[in-house]
Amino acid sequence: MRYEIFKDNVKLSKLGLGAMRLPQTEPGFAGPVDELKAQEIIDCCMSHGVNYYDTAYIYHGGKSEAVLGQALSKYPRESFYIADKFNIQANPDYQAQFSEQHTRLQTEYIDFYLLHGITDLTAGDYEACGCIPYFQEQKRMGKIRYLGFSFHGTPDCLRKLLEKYPWDFVQIQLNYYDWYEGTAKQQYEILREHGIPVMVMEPVHGVMLANLPEECLQLLHETGASPAAWALRFVMNLPGVAVVLSGMSDILQTEENIRTAALEYKLTDEELSRLEKISNILRKKIAVPCTGCRYCCDNCPQELDIPSLLSAYNEYCDEAAALGNSDMATWRLFRLKALPEEKMPAACIGCGSCTAHCPQALDIPHYMREMAKLLK
Repeated sequence: MRYEIFKDNVKLSKLGLGAMRLPQTEPGFAGPVDELKAQEIIDCCMSHGVNYYDTAYIYHGGKSEAVLGQALSKYPRESFYIADKFNIQANPDYQAQFSEQHTRLQTEYIDFYLLHGITDLTAGDYEACGCIPYFQEQKRMGKIRYLGFSFHGTPDCLRKLLEKYPWDFVQIQLNYYDWYEGTAKQQYEILREHGIPVMVMEPVHGVMLANLPEECLQLLHETGASPAAWALRFVMNLPGVAVVLSGMSDILQTEENIRTAALEYKLTDEELSRLEKISNILRKKIAVPCTGCRYCCDNCPQELDIPSLLSAYNEYCDEAAALGNSDMATWRLFRLKALPEEKMPAACIGCGSCTAHCPQALDIPHYMREMAKLLK
């Protein structure tokens, strides 16, 4: 396992376990975690030197913290680092949430604590609620070792936050697709300018960069590594990146990620060019860049499976582009007609809760309206 010196001689494994996609016994955002399989994954990580474990108050419907805390309880506390997050939308009472997290995690302190998923829309809420000085005080008291935030906003918003407060680290969505087609490169460069260590989330953009279409796979077929490995290689070798998180949900994926993290691999200009070409191809295919994080689902009053609906919409858009005819592509949405009426796109009431909770701030009600029209 490769390691990076964070600060204060803290040595972090290049690969970190993101506990947002732990194996489940049933599907769904709040489906029960398969604790035996989760333990197997965590044991595998610990035995191969992974020492950074990231969770959040809302992951797995609030179960992720407790599962992670129990799985790590058999190891010496100094042998691993826990990252956890305050989510203002889940419970604005930051003192109560923070106390509950310590109980769930079975720990007296949290190594890396973050304000969760700051966007341009929520930055003001986090600043106004009083949580920042509170968590700074918890850091002085030793309940938090390092304070940062995870971010899904614009580069301008990021700059303002860095200029206002003394952050220890920042976590951003960084992968080669967002580097070439989004603002990830700008965000990374801003953090480098400020000397802020970078924690990476979504290195394979959900599963998008692990499940490439055939024309993209052809660009990598001579490399001998999986698409997921190439995505990890891209971010793991960027200067200033301390930890790359992977939401590992099975043991084979875990073992592959560990092998990838053990190798220091500098991509050539030719390889980078191929990844940029793949990004260009994907951008033309993907209408809605949903990562499947399911943050939108937990507060949907209609309890819609929004990522699955958006996946069908992307299939429709892909087919329409390939055929050059949107009408002929509507069959891609027909599988949705097997759903109960109250679970179809037309059931969306347009409340906007999904967009408020979406890290990409996607206008989900708009896509639901579009699908409802097409299905008519």
